[in-house]
Amino acid sequence: MITTGTLDFRDALPEGGALMALDLGTQTIGTAFCDAGWNFATPGKTLKRGKFGADKALLETLVHDRSVRGIVIGLPLNMDGSEGPRSQSSRAYARNLAALGLPILLWDERWSTMGAERGLLDQDMSRAKRKERIDSAAATVILQAAIDALAGGMF
Repeated sequence: MITTGTLDFRDALPEGGALMALDLGTQTIGTAFCDAGWNFATPGKTLKRGKFGADKALLETLVHDRSVRGIVIGLPLNMDGSEGPRSQSSRAYARNLAALGLPILLWDERWSTMGAERGLLDQDMSRAKRKERIDSAAATVILQAAIDALAGGMF
């Protein structure tokens, strides 16, 4: 099941469970994870993006190792809310990832990279370190916003 609705996603996970978020870049995939109670998101690894089969194998390992029950994928919308080529690419990636058998929530990520960048700057992180961590930090922003909506009943 792939949805943009938090209610549908929450209904697919009646007992909660750990979630994984993905920030899909052209060269990397940022990951983030949250606890089974959907309280807080933490950054994971930034993966080098390759052919989908290799990406899927890495993600399957993370799903298994962390007992993930659902996936949140950043949906890069235009500022007016419309979808462009990057959104279509994220939707296609989600369709391919649906083979894992987990519910997938597509989440508006318009401000995630900016929020992640601000957070890393607030930590006085060097430009080189920010470049290494920006994708996983953006995935964390995406996941935290999604779990806040899931836990708070914003549908």
